[in-house]
Amino acid sequence: MEREMTDSVSVDMETISPPPKEHLIRTRHGSVSVAVYGDQDKPALITYPDLALNYVSCFQGLLFCPEVYSLLLHNFCIYHISPPGHELGAAAIDPDDPILSVDDLADQIAEVLNFFSLSAVMCMGVTAGAYILTLFAMKYRERVLGLILVSPLCKAPSWTEWLYNKVMSNLLYFYGMCGVVKEVLLKRYFCKEVRGSGHLPESDIVQACQRSLDERQSLNVWRFLEAINGRSDLSEGLRKLQCRSLIFVGDMSPFHSDAVHMTSKLDRRFSALVEVQACGSMITEEQPHAMLIPMEYFLMGYGLYRPSKLSVSPRSPLSPSCISPELYSPESMGLKLKPIKTRVSVEM
Repeated sequence: MEREMTDSVSVDMETISPPPKEHLIRTRHGSVSVAVYGDQDKPALITYPDLALNYVSCFQGLLFCPEVYSLLLHNFCIYHISPPGHELGAAAIDPDDPILSVDDLADQIAEVLNFFSLSAVMCMGVTAGAYILTLFAMKYRERVLGLILVSPLCKAPSWTEWLYNKVMSNLLYFYGMCGVVKEVLLKRYFCKEVRGSGHLPESDIVQACQRSLDERQSLNVWRFLEAINGRSDLSEGLRKLQCRSLIFVGDMSPFHSDAVHMTSKLDRRFSALVEVQACGSMITEEQPHAMLIPMEYFLMGYGLYRPSKLSVSPRSPLSPSCISPELYSPESMGLKLKPIKTRVSVEM
């Protein structure tokens, strides 16, 4: 089947930028893997993925979107932090090592910044990773410039979630990354249409995610799940969080209400919510194009956004014809998005 080539170009990412440099950094709470992607003289953007994922399975779709790739790599050096034992080729963590808490994981990030001599950074996290980065921002306020959060968590687990996670935790511990666990995780990440059904095949991104889950060490995932299931409620401290926050959530995400709750607790002068229609939790993989324009305006508020001289897309990322002025309003934060809904159509 031939596809009409009108508004897109084929880009070989390998020719644009070399592969990331992998670092294994020793911290007080064990070793943590960091993949550094880009020019380290540029401002730093750190990422943290969701449960059972790493930067490849959680952020590859975002970086393989040519316009987003151009936006991020032209303006930042990206430091992909993996939860302990979630990196590519990770070995099983020693059973005698203590299980880390969410506070321990947030403190690890501070040590990573110290290792690379980074002062203040931009942060991007997905669901469990968004919680860790939010906690980090609350504990180390002077080190966070802004938060880009995808389907974030901020409340303690409800009894339903806690019990659900405990069942998954027991399955991971006794049976490993079995079919039931993978099914639960895929429902966490993707909307029903992407996961497929008896009438619809699974999408390529779901198949790729399944292969990624097969590579995870189940007890390492169990450790991260135990930490996230023991998290505390951050709601009361969010109002004091003065860094700017941009929140994305899919309207079919099981964490949709959590994202809306978090937005209601943040200072509205410094935060914005973008709801993506027909999408699950992992917008970075399902609909990465939906993140482009909101991120452009968000970064303009910092003076960080610089249009690339070498555009990889025929559409100018800041084309006035593509952007309604109602999407933003000048405030003390520079440019602030109002809550909007957006949908990306996919040609088949």
